[in-house]
Amino acid sequence: MFKILKKEYLANNIWLMDIEAPRVAKHCQPGQFVIVKTDEKGERIPLTVCDYDREQGSVTIVFQTVGASTTEMAKYEVGESFMDFVGPLGCASELIKMPLDELKKEKILFVCGGVGTAPVYPQAKWLHDHGIECDIIIGARSKDILIMEDEMSKVGNLYLCTDDGSYGFKGVGTAMLEKLVSEGHQYDLCVAIGPMIMMKFACLTTKKLGIPTVVSMNPIMVDGTGMCGACRLMVGNEVKFACVDGPEFDGHLVDFDLAMKRQQMYKTEEGRAILKFQEGKTHHGGCGNCGGEE
Repeated sequence: MFKILKKEYLANNIWLMDIEAPRVAKHCQPGQFVIVKTDEKGERIPLTVCDYDREQGSVTIVFQTVGASTTEMAKYEVGESFMDFVGPLGCASELIKMPLDELKKEKILFVCGGVGTAPVYPQAKWLHDHGIECDIIIGARSKDILIMEDEMSKVGNLYLCTDDGSYGFKGVGTAMLEKLVSEGHQYDLCVAIGPMIMMKFACLTTKKLGIPTVVSMNPIMVDGTGMCGACRLMVGNEVKFACVDGPEFDGHLVDFDLAMKRQQMYKTEEGRAILKFQEGKTHHGGCGNCGGEE
């Protein structure tokens, strides 16, 4: 069992939890993910590592309640435990594999949005801890759903933007990126993590600007171990699986349209699951689609 050491509500149904998992904390690296399972009947939920404390033996995760399983997960309180917390899984960020003397010559930009802000943090923090400066753009629809502003401001040069202009620059993250480039900022690498559509347009922008870009395809993962095939991707002319080959890939080679179509495949089933969860014993399948008590 894996005890919850800390629980914090961030914004917009987004939760942060510190989980006691010494063996995972000992080995995990920025860019990797874990699989969380609340109980023996729970769904396997893949979540990118947000932070880790090797001395305390804890791993930080951030998740948003979007379906039945994450809604159930959010009910757990400090002192309670999850049944499974498996990891680290996937490949670590390529950044930490580069020789430090080469990495220090690179100008790196992170573009993130929504829950995608969380997996950017350990990468930016790792760079900061090794004396490497980076720029970070965080985008959100409005100020009240921006997360991790304080943490990010300590590890990089932070640029905030909101669609409605309620905080920081008015506009989407890609507009902020183009503004920075027009002002003379030059970047050798961009790491974009967030909703699938956000990553797609970030890559279209960076391709136009000639900036190599890495994206995280965690949003398409289901099983997390390479067994189900749900996270099958086309990267260039090759078939890849986000959970075992990634989750990070060359964003300019990812077929985002295909990835988003695959992501849509699970929405109906997840919708039925959340209705059954919310309605409990009163759920009778009156819609004619979900099979009632099945």
